[in-house]
Amino acid sequence: MEATVAERGQITLPKSVRDALGLTKGTLLKVELDGSRIILRKSVDDAISKARGKFALDGFDSAADAERATRDEE
Repeated sequence: MEATVAERGQITLPKSVRDALGLTKGTLLKVELDGSRIILRKSVDDAISKARGKFALDGFDSAADAERATRDEE
């Protein structure tokens, strides 16, 4: 696969790569250099922050209540 560097230094990642990694508009990537290689890594912090608040508490008033109930079941 190849990507061309545009006038402003931008590249477009191939769709197959974006799909395989779940990259969407606004996804944060970490850029590292390894000799003459460029390494792009999906930021774990970004994935966690996007997931925050997306899950239902299944009838609990707060996350603390859900956590207490889960611990009591163990």
